[in-house]
Order: sequence, then structure tokens, then C-alpha cells
Amino acid sequence: MTTLKRIWEDGAYGAAPVADCWWADTVPPGDWPALQGDTTTEVAVIGAGFTGLNAALALAESGVGVTVLEAQHPFWGASGRNGGFCCLGGAKASHDTMKAKFGEAEARGFAQAELAAVAHVGGLIDRLGLDVDRHSEGETQLAHRPRDFDAMREDVEATRALYGVTPTITPPDELAQVGLRGPFHGASTMPIGFALNPRKYALGLCQAAEAAGAVVHGHSPVTRIESLADGRYRLHTDKGSVTAEKFIIATNGYSSDNLPDWMGGRYLPTQSSVIVTRPMSDDELAAQGWTSRQMCYDSRHLLHYFRLMPDNRMLMGMRGGLRHSPGTEAQIRAMIRADFEKMFPAWTHVETPHYWSGFVCLSRDLMPYAGPIPEMPGGFAAFAYHGNGVSMGSYAGRLLADLVRGQTPETPYPAPLRHTPRKFPLGRFRRMLMRPAYLHYAWLDR
Repeated sequence: MTTLKRIWEDGAYGAAPVADCWWADTVPPGDWPALQGDTTTEVAVIGAGFTGLNAALALAESGVGVTVLEAQHPFWGASGRNGGFCCLGGAKASHDTMKAKFGEAEARGFAQAELAAVAHVGGLIDRLGLDVDRHSEGETQLAHRPRDFDAMREDVEATRALYGVTPTITPPDELAQVGLRGPFHGASTMPIGFALNPRKYALGLCQAAEAAGAVVHGHSPVTRIESLADGRYRLHTDKGSVTAEKFIIATNGYSSDNLPDWMGGRYLPTQSSVIVTRPMSDDELAAQGWTSRQMCYDSRHLLHYFRLMPDNRMLMGMRGGLRHSPGTEAQIRAMIRADFEKMFPAWTHVETPHYWSGFVCLSRDLMPYAGPIPEMPGGFAAFAYHGNGVSMGSYAGRLLADLVRGQTPETPYPAPLRHTPRKFPLGRFRRMLMRPAYLHYAWLDR
């Protein structure tokens, strides 16, 4: 059997990082039978997260036979353990960087794709009638330093020109009035996006895909993709195989460098970690002066993201460690708790019983990819959402469904999404690139 080539320690791909995930308490794993024996389908999808399930749902609803293969259970990876922010994003490359590389029209096209991605998720939730604990009117960025707030005010016109909406600027002396009291120097709120329970959203997608005719198998890790003489592909698992005319790789940060070989070096998984408090009383919220349900993040490069959820639990996330072990996980948990207490000192007594970690995924060009796999006709992949997989990962899956059927997407599909990702240097040792990057960003965040 082929051994998958993954670049992190084995423990990062196991059960321990997600053992205390709050989302798992709200949505159990469910019963998803493993593939047994050999079968055929039109399209095979590897990965049952936001990307794979959106692709499977769209394909099944259009009458295409689709089989989804997930190594664990659906939404086990990043789709079931993220912060639940459905917002603009998907790239870390700036608009100016995209403009220099692809031209103004394509750079603006990416902004339109961001808007379309948020609208796509919201439309799906409404059409499928999903209860996902939706809240937050857009997304709020909080200034870490006074000069960051100055930059927010200066960016208003550029944001209006690019996205067609005007951010709401909140001066520092008005933060407490809107329930955002903390060590911040002002805020900017984009009126686009919302927060949700990511597992409830993913479960709804999975159930809808099955209802439309898709077959979903859990506990069926694909270990090898075999090219057949007739142009089809055979995807091998430990208990069976699926022969398909076409296939989709939708594994993002949980990918392998040899599934297929083209993926090698084109993605970089980085860890993100989250804590969640117990439910707090109204008096505890008032003591801190944080009563807003806005999903928020600060203006650091190594940012914190946080939101007060409908049941008065506070969620807070930040970057994870550069290695994965019980010891490093304990260190990161202590770090995020310490930052939590600095930002919300009235809650130093509030327990945070839930902690988990998982992978976000970067590309070398800091842009997402959704498109064909070169030299493998009928093979497609989507990955590298740079921490914004709820919206862009979902949208990428929907785009792939069109491409698989040979259709030109009717929604924005700009060059930054079509551009084939370059390989990172250092091959399987590319994780080493993160240490100097983190040191640099920490210096910039002073």
C-alpha cells in the first residue's frame, strides 16, 4: 500500500488535536460507512469538507454520479474545526500584488469572487433551510495600534471602490458604546459576511448532497490514484476502490505530496488554534463591556480572531505552533489563554474548557487555486484558502463542479483563482520557511 507523504508529524493528522473541539459537542460525527469493495462513478471527490461537499452537491443536483471519499468522517478536517467566519478573503496577496501580476481587471475580478463566495454560502444556507446559528452583521477589524486605525480610515475610499460598500468606522472612544470594549484603538466594520457553526453548515451540505444522489463514504482514505488505459482513474482505499471518469482533490491543508504527485510542494499547511469559554452570564459580559455578536479580528499580522457566540461562549483563535506534539500543543494553549486574559481582563476567572487545533493552507503566491491538474486530464483540485475556507473553499467547490462538467463558470473565476500554484522551495522541509516568517511578522506587530 502506498504511504502518504505528509509534511507534519503524524499526530497532527490524528484524533488528539480535535478531541476537545466545541463544534463536535454540537454536531456528532455521524455514521458514514466505509467503502467496501470496488465500484464505479462518474466523478470521485477526495475530501468531505466545504470544497468537496459543495462540489458533490452541485454535481449531484445536475444529475452527475458522484462518490465522496473521506479519510475520517465528513467535516473532520478544517471544515469542522475552524472559527466559523464566512467573510471576504481567500488570499493573503494584496490587490496591488494581483494587479501587478494579472492586471487591474483580473485583480478586481478576485474581489468580485470574494463577494460571490460569501453570497454563495448565504444562498445555500437559505435554499437548504439550514440552521447554522448564524449571527454577526459583517466582520469587524479592531486596531491593534493607533496607526492601524489611521490606516483603516484611509482605506475607506479604496474599499468602497473595490467592493462597492462603505465600512463603518468606530473611533476608540465609541467602542464601549457598541459592546466592543477592549485594548483596541478603533474599528472598521465591513457589512459583508456572517458567523456560523461550521459543523452544522457542513452537515447540512453532506445531507443535501446525499439527498441529491451523491454517495458519501467515511473512513475511506484514498492512498493511490491509478491512471487506467481507457482514460479513467482508479482511486484505491484500504478496503476497496472507485473507478471514475474524473476526480477532484479537496483536501486542502490535509493533502499529501503524492496524492497525486503534482500536489508535492504546492501547498503549505500551518496550524491555527482555538479556545472556547463556558457560557457566560449577562453580568460577566457587562463586566468586560463586550456584548457585541460581531465576528472580529485584530490588525496584527499574526492576528487573533474572536466572537461572542449566541449562547454567550467566547471563541478566540490564533496561529498555532511550528511543530506538533503534546508539549507544543500545551504551550500554544497556554499562549492563547494568556492573550485572552490580556484582551479580556474581566474574564480571567472564566474557564476555557475547549481547545483544538488544525490546519489552514497557504500557497507560495498567497492566492487560492481551483482548477485542473496539469498532465492528468479529468483531474481537478482546489486548495489554499489562507484561513478563509468557509466562503472561498465553498465557492471553489462550486467552481470545480462547473469545470468538471466542461462548463464555463457563470460566476467570477478570475486569474488569481486559475493561476497554477508554484512549488515552495525546500520540498518536504518547507515548514522551515515558517519560522523566519513568524519572527518577521512578530516584529512588525510590535
